[in-house]
Amino acid sequence: MSAHIQKQVGIDELLERVREGYERIEAQDAYDAAQTGEALLVDTRYAALRERDGLIPGALVVERNELEWRLDPQGSHRAPEATSHDLRIVVICNEGYASSLAAASLHQLGLHRATDLVGGFQAWKAAGLPVTS
Repeated sequence: MSAHIQKQVGIDELLERVREGYERIEAQDAYDAAQTGEALLVDTRYAALRERDGLIPGALVVERNELEWRLDPQGSHRAPEATSHDLRIVVICNEGYASSLAAASLHQLGLHRATDLVGGFQAWKAAGLPVTS
């Protein structure tokens, strides 16, 4: 019998832990970084939300279940934008929760500059930043 006992962690504690591993970014800062080419915005919202609320111009749309495959610079299914482990990636979900877990997963792939947008797409929209239909 194994002596290894793991403490159960709730989602709130898990989010707090993964967010300690990197600095999250606010909407205006993400916009500015994307405009200057310093960051790649990656929209992981599912199709129904993108159709309902619109798109962030210039953001790479990658469904959450494909994220690691598309952004791994060494992967055979990588997106053309996934050029380096030094790439600054800003993951965007709808409200800024799932994107935190996604950013932590990208860190495990060696994408050490990956982060996520505080408040997600809804914060982007509330800040009056560009959205297309």
